[in-house]
This record gives sequence, structure tokens and C-alpha cells, in this order.
Amino acid sequence: MFIIGDFARHGRVSVRMLRHYDATGLLHPARVDPASGYRYYNADQLARLNRIIALKELGFTLQQVGEILDETVTIAELRAMLRLRRAELEATMQATSARLVQVEARLRSIESEGQMPENDVVVKSLPSVRIAELTGVAPDLDSIGPVIQPLYDELFRRLEVAGITPSGPGIAHYDDSPDGGVLVHAGVEVCAPLMEEDGLRIVDLPAIEQAATIVHRGSMAASLPTFQTLARWIDANGFRSIGYPRETNLECPANLDDWVTEFQEPVVRDQSTL
Repeated sequence: MFIIGDFARHGRVSVRMLRHYDATGLLHPARVDPASGYRYYNADQLARLNRIIALKELGFTLQQVGEILDETVTIAELRAMLRLRRAELEATMQATSARLVQVEARLRSIESEGQMPENDVVVKSLPSVRIAELTGVAPDLDSIGPVIQPLYDELFRRLEVAGITPSGPGIAHYDDSPDGGVLVHAGVEVCAPLMEEDGLRIVDLPAIEQAATIVHRGSMAASLPTFQTLARWIDANGFRSIGYPRETNLECPANLDDWVTEFQEPVVRDQSTL
């Protein structure tokens, strides 16, 4: 048998916590010395302690933990609950990480206010290009990432099934959704006949007479400073935006931080400044 301190160390919990579990009826000592009041535990009780801790990590209250243990949860059931909780935690961590990247990008935009752009902005014409695309809807511009990546995954899967090999870079473009939000078009350049089947479209993107373009290096989640640099340049140089910028993926290595993307915003001369 173990005294309470030794049992606590083996169970990786505090003595105070064991006393609390005793008081709440979750885990009583195997024996209490009537003279000294010392609590003693058996090694077999580690199994129940492990279940208590695991269920607490799943978010159950101590009362709920007791009710579940009294119903004798099997190892398979407990493992399934733990896997579900792990998936939830991983999703929360990914969402938090993505939000931190966006906050950092917003901070860099604030810090760069009033500074001259370090990126080169080039005004050029863009020829018509044929792309295969799938389309989805994002509630707003800040929510494009979780929408566009699954679209690209499905697009490349369907092109492979159809025997169509991309002939150029990925090109994402956007429109206002009739029901609000943003229409997200995940496309890639192809050499194939025009078609539309079950949401997959092969279309010709129209030429753009004038586009203010800028190259962004890094993940799209961190692209806000580059977007706003482009906006400041457009305003400072007598142009006016006339649509969403396209995004052409120039380099797409496995590490998102090494991506190279050109933003291409259609513009016209702002007659009010002439």
C-alpha cells in the first residue's frame, strides 16, 4: 500500500486533490488508519484515478465524472471520448494559431502606417487566361482561408480524375455573393475545353486592361500588410480600384511561409484627382 504522498506522486496529482476526491466520494482511500488518520491507497486504484483525470480533461464536472464511473465506462468508450476531445482541442489550437497570425498581420499594418512601401508596385495589363475552378462562399474576407483550401484540395482531386493536368499557376479570384459574403473561386490554369459539370467549371477569365500588382512573400494568413501597401499605393498614385484583386500563386512550396503570391487589383485612373 502507498501513503497518500507516494500515491499522489505515482498518479501525478497533488495530495490536496486526492483529499478532495475522497471528500466528494470519487476516490476513497483503501484504508484509513483509525489512530493516525493516515490514508493508504492500493496500486489498483491508479486505474480509477486515471479515469477521473481523463474525464475531467474532457470537460466533465466532478459530479458527472462520478456518475460516469458508477456506470462503469469501458476502456474503449473512454478512448473514444478522449479522441473526440483531442480532435476538438486540436481544432481550437489551429483556429487560435490562425487568428494569432491574422492579429500579427494587423499589427504589422498598424506599425507600417505612414511609411513608404518597401514592395514594388507595378501597373500592367493581364491577358485572358483559361482556368478550371470550384466556387464556395465565405462570410467575409477574413474567413476566406478555411473556405479556399478545401476547394483547392477538391479541385486538384477532380482534375486528376478527369485526366486534366494544370498548365500554369493557381489563380484565385473573388466576387460579391448575391446573398452577402464573398464568392471564392479557387482556380488553376489549364489547357482544356470550356465546360461546366457538377460545380467544376473551365472558364476564360477576362483580360484586365490595368492592374496594380504587388508580390507577397509568405502565407496568405499574413498577407494583410501587403494588401494594405497596395491600397495605399493605389490611392497615392491617382488610381481607383474597380474590383477584388486576383491572387496568382507564383511559388507554392510545402511551407506556407515560403509561398510567393502576386496580388493583381484592377484599377482605373481616378478622374476626381485630375
